[in-house]
Amino acid sequence: MAALRIPTATYRLQFNRGFRFAHARALVPYLHALGISDIYASPLLKARCGSTHGYDVVDPTRLNPELGGEEGFSVLVGTLHQYGMGLLLDIVPNHMAATTENPWWLDVLQHGPRSPYARYFDINWQPARPGLNHRVLLPILHAPYGEVLEAQELTLVLEEDGFWVRYRDLRLPLNPASCSKILAYRLEDLAAALGSAHPAVLELQGLLKRLKELASHQMKDEAFNTALRQVRERLWHLYSTCQGVKEFINRNLQIFNGRKGDPGSFHHLEHILSEQAYRLAFWRTANQEINYRRFFDVSDLVSLRTEDEQVFAATHALILQLAEAGQVTGLRIDHIDGLRDPLAYLQRLQNRLSPAGSGFYIVAEKILAGGEELPAEWPVSGTTGYDFLNTVNGLFVAESSAAALNEIYAGFGGTEADFSAVLYTQKRRVMQELFAGEVRALARQLGRLAEQDRHGCDLTLAELEQALVEVTACLPIYRTYTSGFAVSARDYLYLARAAAAAIARNPAAARACNFLRRVLLLELPGCLSPAQRQEWLDFVMRWQQFTGPVTAKGLEDTALYVYNRLVSLNEVGGDPETLGVSVAEFHRRSRARQKRWPHTLNATSTHDTKRSEDVRARINVLSEIPALWAERLKRWQRWNRDKKQEVNGRPVPDGNMELLIYQTLAGAWPLREEEVPAFKKRLQAYLVKAAREAKIHTSWLDPAPGYENALAGFAASILEPGGENRFLQDFLEFQKTVSYCGALNSLAQTLLKITAPGVPDFYQGTELWNFSLVDPDNRRPVDFEKRAALLAALQKQEAGGLAGLVRELLACWEDGRVKLFLTYKALHFRRAHRELFAGGDYIPLDATGPLGAHVCAFLRRLENSWALVAVPRLLAKFLAGQPPAGPLAARFPPGADAPEGSALVLATGAPERWRSIFTGAQVQARGASPALLPVADLFRDFPVALLEGTPS
Repeated sequence: MAALRIPTATYRLQFNRGFRFAHARALVPYLHALGISDIYASPLLKARCGSTHGYDVVDPTRLNPELGGEEGFSVLVGTLHQYGMGLLLDIVPNHMAATTENPWWLDVLQHGPRSPYARYFDINWQPARPGLNHRVLLPILHAPYGEVLEAQELTLVLEEDGFWVRYRDLRLPLNPASCSKILAYRLEDLAAALGSAHPAVLELQGLLKRLKELASHQMKDEAFNTALRQVRERLWHLYSTCQGVKEFINRNLQIFNGRKGDPGSFHHLEHILSEQAYRLAFWRTANQEINYRRFFDVSDLVSLRTEDEQVFAATHALILQLAEAGQVTGLRIDHIDGLRDPLAYLQRLQNRLSPAGSGFYIVAEKILAGGEELPAEWPVSGTTGYDFLNTVNGLFVAESSAAALNEIYAGFGGTEADFSAVLYTQKRRVMQELFAGEVRALARQLGRLAEQDRHGCDLTLAELEQALVEVTACLPIYRTYTSGFAVSARDYLYLARAAAAAIARNPAAARACNFLRRVLLLELPGCLSPAQRQEWLDFVMRWQQFTGPVTAKGLEDTALYVYNRLVSLNEVGGDPETLGVSVAEFHRRSRARQKRWPHTLNATSTHDTKRSEDVRARINVLSEIPALWAERLKRWQRWNRDKKQEVNGRPVPDGNMELLIYQTLAGAWPLREEEVPAFKKRLQAYLVKAAREAKIHTSWLDPAPGYENALAGFAASILEPGGENRFLQDFLEFQKTVSYCGALNSLAQTLLKITAPGVPDFYQGTELWNFSLVDPDNRRPVDFEKRAALLAALQKQEAGGLAGLVRELLACWEDGRVKLFLTYKALHFRRAHRELFAGGDYIPLDATGPLGAHVCAFLRRLENSWALVAVPRLLAKFLAGQPPAGPLAARFPPGADAPEGSALVLATGAPERWRSIFTGAQVQARGASPALLPVADLFRDFPVALLEGTPS
């Protein structure tokens, strides 16, 4: 296995039929020139046909042929190696697509628990509902089962590869016993018509005998599948060559499929369907009756039992092979909280990847919440970067504006000011609406434990279910990680806190909550047998797999769309209630990251973020100007009142949604006029999605077309150009300030991402201004040719001197080249000083004087190598509501003269002379003990500073 490779900078690419291995290969020279060391690829294993994301894997033993297959992948990797680049691959150990394109799932549907793949999937083969015993619920029907059946939308068909159940464009398998019943029906009629000694009749009788033998076969191994395939081939040949057999089978299928308007005619088909290892059901039954673990509430993604050694081996064989060959140099583990035992999984994975113990680069998609830290014992290099994203984003939010923003929010009829209360409510809601079946199953499991305990035996199932809901809703993190009978101090703290909060919110549930607390903390009664002790642990581990999806759906996909005070804070892993991150806190977190996880990813945009980094950077500006923002909001609300339609007696949108609209406009309004028409359509689609996620006036389960049309209509009407639309003109004037300061924020956070401890990660296309909203908006095609041409032009201009180039970039800042330039220069400096940024010290710098609170600065040091990073923050106050005309400010603060006495205090031993990486200008420290760098000198020629120490 290759030695541990730590990326210098990663670049996330979303692969699909429109962006294949060949497209990525063509990008390699550009990405290398930009300063990227590793492509960070979305899942590349064979996914469902037409998949847009790759997370719906159907065959983990093959690369996706739609992307170019093995040959295309090898060529891509070969090109990466030519440039000394690596490949960080996103893998999906938690789930696969529940589709008949998945051969393992298909086998399970055909043979049920007797399938060799039955153990691969997390299926409850003996649920409480008797009709599902040894069967899988398939909630795929668009209407109730009886209606679909009698509408003849379920039909039996014979095709080249055997008998199937057809439903619209889906095919579902039949077991051998059912196939034999179709062929045996009226067989005497065929014998009478052709003669009992006719070769076709004899052949058909032989096939029937063989099918019955296979039906009684207990082990569904490869030999079984081969025999069944031979029967299908012989049957199709007989069907295709003998007209009498063909007419016989067609007539049987016609009889079995029933007649519209004759309910009694469907009993044959209904009986056949009742014999299958699956039960077809209305899609709405999934959340109540599902008997397999899903990815969140997505019924067509079935979870795997990856903790099983055989399942691990089967699903990871190709991944391990690619890593051993050096074709994959790092892994990103998707949804690690879905696994039964993440630590054991990671240890097994590292042991396979690096048997000598040198380690393999792995990052986990782990969402940290509530001040949580990544478990120190996990053998990973860190997370996918949401913790950094929320830290750096908070640095550009004015902490002092909390009261003012609360007042604004209350004035717009916002939800509770206490976000924790909103989250609690929404977690309870999703458990009721999306996970009711899982809650009931856990309650029954908990009930069996209660019967074993003298203090729990009198608790009813209803009381236990209530306790489960309350404690889960109050858990402040996604999940705990108990895997043995010793509960860690970390988990103990979170579980005790959740139980106490649940009792405080619902004192009537105290007795059941206290019992559940004892179970979760594994405070076992002394009388339990070893088997019973294991039952308690099994319950805890199952519950831990449940709490993550509840938090994800309650927080990410509901509460973050309900609570609209300042939506730039509404991000995965964020805390919308906490306004801002101080410079001191930024430094504290950075030093902790350098000490514990120096190679974690630093992300600012991902395929899952609710808004791009540039949208958030703009919206953050609103926190700096709350009075001006409040004034504008009141004016706009008054002017746009008559543009609202009434639905069910209420104007659309309400104040909370209207506030979201104005923030979204401020954050995502295009810089180029020609992009406005497309943006209007994107905005309307986004608002409908946001409303459905909020689940207040419409939802994915119950769409409200009247409300959604009114919402989209409001967005269209307020953006209609014309002299009578006072809002649009006023908004565009206001938006100039927001976009101007937002650009400064964006440059600052980009530089911090590249230079702070961790590995900078770039989402595709964000090296230019990118004003994308949540997916699918952020998965639009990227114009890479434009970016490559712009970078090549910058490099050519750079050869003629930095000073003139920088002036031009600042003058034309709206075209985004200034962000591209910053990214390119900073990444190349990082590449040239790889060890400095990978392992060098992180030294916070104090800023003195009137501008001290508006600067974040630090040193990176490794032996005699020094780098100084300084960025401005919270600059809108200096503009008095109006941005300076012309170029993006190179001076600090913009629009005002710098007050005297603001400087950085250099650390002892730091160089006195520095050179700007962006402009080439020299900067000289003043004084001694301590030496000072005037703030005005730092930002004289460029809005942010990256300086290299030079010998005196």
